[in-house]
Amino acid sequence: MPEIHVKTFRDPDEATAEAAGLAWLAEAEETGGTRIARVLDHPEPTVLHLERIQDGSPTRAQAERFGRSLARTHAAGAAHWGAPSPGFPTRGGLRMGRSRTPFTSAADAPATWGAFFAEYRIRDFVQRIVDRGGFDAAEAAVFDRVADRLEDGTLGSPQPALVGDAPARIHGDLWAGNVLWPTDASEPTGAVLIDATPHGGHAETDLALLALFGLPRLETVLAGYDAESRLADGWQERVELHQLAPLLLHVFLFGGSYTEHALRAARRYA
Repeated sequence: MPEIHVKTFRDPDEATAEAAGLAWLAEAEETGGTRIARVLDHPEPTVLHLERIQDGSPTRAQAERFGRSLARTHAAGAAHWGAPSPGFPTRGGLRMGRSRTPFTSAADAPATWGAFFAEYRIRDFVQRIVDRGGFDAAEAAVFDRVADRLEDGTLGSPQPALVGDAPARIHGDLWAGNVLWPTDASEPTGAVLIDATPHGGHAETDLALLALFGLPRLETVLAGYDAESRLADGWQERVELHQLAPLLLHVFLFGGSYTEHALRAARRYA
């Protein structure tokens, strides 16, 4: 029997959303996508029993395999920009968790990634931060200029080669702590992923989040990804643009030093 990790949620919908999201990401394993920790049971509305992964330090080979398999996960695609996983609970609207991160329905999905990112990952959070007194008018205006440039396509960019023109199937919360390195280094996909907020987005957003909090052997991961699915020219110059999503989330939840970090990144693209 596999070891169990018990995860408890405050809201039953959060548990349902996590289970649905992990299952959606796991579908990509059939085409070489990164392995996803299994939901073993959902015994109570606010409880999930998850597969426990023995986490270690990655070898170079594991890091390369993870980069390649992540490219395959992204290539599995999504129905539209901002699409949540099938089975996502909609009783409280298309938002998730205490951050109330927004997603989109097919009916209101923007036509481009830039429009999605501007409205649902920048303006939505900035307005709520302003309402809390976190940004003043001048600071909010910096983000508004970035959003305008995203909407008009100035800051747009192609997806990696395997994804093509469609939305990628992204993990959505791919910081280093959600990437587990099995102590059995023979894991075919290199790593196992947990705690996702998956949706239809830009693949570079996941890669930017890997860089934000210091993933081990990141350069090898990115090289493996690029070898599997060629990244668009200039992707290195867009890392901080894509980091605006997790930075604004952290400003909303925690404030503090994340505020200046988010402003500094936004000024680069305003």
